[in-house]
Amino acid sequence: MRSFQIVASLPPERACAVLRSLSEKVPVVFAQALGAACIALRTRPIYFQRQPFEKRAEAIRRALSRVAADPVAAEVLAAYFLECRKPLLVEWLDLVGIAHKEGVLESDTPAAPADAKVREAAQGFLAADEDPDRRLLLRAFAAQEAIDWPALDALLAEGA
Repeated sequence: MRSFQIVASLPPERACAVLRSLSEKVPVVFAQALGAACIALRTRPIYFQRQPFEKRAEAIRRALSRVAADPVAAEVLAAYFLECRKPLLVEWLDLVGIAHKEGVLESDTPAAPADAKVREAAQGFLAADEDPDRRLLLRAFAAQEAIDWPALDALLAEGA
């Protein structure tokens, strides 16, 4: 699954919550996403700026759900986890044993751990609590171009 597909699969209220958090903690990325929405939907920025936040968030979700918006969708998801949900990201990276500095990978293309380790780490990560961002993080992580982990892809395809 690619980043634009992940954004497309988010329910509107969940996407709104993610984008609200981004708008508060990483306004530059939120502005980038809003700009992408303006271009994709052929709307002037002033129009969206006058709309309630929920309407802006829905426009961004629709725009980032397009194939052409995949790079922006990937950036939005990465910024969300790096800036808004860093402890969750760090927990995942530590579980799979990927070298990082406060959530930022040390290698551009981290090698996949053993399939059994990925499966065990993912299942433990998802079972820790009912936070919907746990599943979203795994999907966003697997969607990165640098991540080619068949075991994680298979686990997510199973609906884990």
